[in-house]
Amino acid sequence: MSYTIALTEALICCASITPEDKGCQALITDHLIATGFSCETIAEGGVTNLWSIKRGSDGPVGKLLVFAGHTDVVPTGPLEHWNSDPFIPMRRDGRLYGRGAADMKASLAAFVVAAEEFVAAYPHHRGSIGFLITSDEEGPAHYGTVKVVEQLEMRGERLDYCVVGEPTSGKRFGDTLKNGRRGSLSGKLTVSGIQGHIAYPHLAKNPVHLLAPVLNDLVHVVWDQGNEYFPPTAWQVSNLHAGTGATNIIPGSASVDFNFRFSSSTTPKQLKSHVYTILDAYGLDYELRWSLHGKPFLTPRGVLSNALEQAIEAETGIYPELSTIGGTSDGRFIARICQQVIEFGPCNASIHKVDEYIELAHVELLKNVYRGVLERLVA
Repeated sequence: MSYTIALTEALICCASITPEDKGCQALITDHLIATGFSCETIAEGGVTNLWSIKRGSDGPVGKLLVFAGHTDVVPTGPLEHWNSDPFIPMRRDGRLYGRGAADMKASLAAFVVAAEEFVAAYPHHRGSIGFLITSDEEGPAHYGTVKVVEQLEMRGERLDYCVVGEPTSGKRFGDTLKNGRRGSLSGKLTVSGIQGHIAYPHLAKNPVHLLAPVLNDLVHVVWDQGNEYFPPTAWQVSNLHAGTGATNIIPGSASVDFNFRFSSSTTPKQLKSHVYTILDAYGLDYELRWSLHGKPFLTPRGVLSNALEQAIEAETGIYPELSTIGGTSDGRFIARICQQVIEFGPCNASIHKVDEYIELAHVELLKNVYRGVLERLVA
């Protein structure tokens, strides 16, 4: 039986629904300490984080490659919809089923076993190897990777390369690397009117009617053209609310939640300014609250992408493409202390779904790719 699959199954057995870790990091720590790593737990706000490092023979001046990931998983949803218990790993038809199988306990297991094999084969490796693991990626991410990064910043620690084990592969294992992510900026806009009887509109002011032309303008704005790595910035409404539930009352206010997924061709300040210009042009009585969830980050082609591409091609015969599509990831925090951050992991077709799975054949391939990156960068 594959050692990597066995460790993946052990991690799946830990019901680590965000922000709980449920023993995953203790299990990982045991493996890393036995391999010569020093391990440190950084806990805050009910979140467990692990920072682990093994210095190479070049010492602190050598290159540092860090594997980053998360032990927390999303909730299972109704258990009766699963074909097997989500926290009892099950092998069926060449697949390993369980919550977190693809996102991202197989990646964590592959990280660990790749490091174990690498250290055994290269006991005097020149570069250093690190692990940055959190239990707060699927949730608000307030006390997870960002807190570890803050600690490392204060210590003056810089990472040279970081591989994040997010499930990036699409139709085929190894077909996609994520070398960046778009930024995420949300707004909650509330437009005030005057509540009144719907039969006497001249005595009221309908905020929905006031809001409608604003939304139309925002829908049709071309925020930017994108660039070589990013698609154009997108603006979308996520929630729209007004009224009391009665059919004979003009509401006193209307609110809309919206989100920008923005490229590196624009900034949050520019996006906010454009929105304010549109709102103020209509003379509305409004309140607008902003939340910046993450700025875009980008790793252009270079040493890390080359190492990953070569390792993937060696194992699969596939040459991956670079992509920045998808949601945010913890790479946005790590990029503050690391210039080369790339995500690579298994196929993402089943992530966050009922009966989440990973192809059994892909688990060992994943480990081999991560080991290949170690051999290319820190041997």
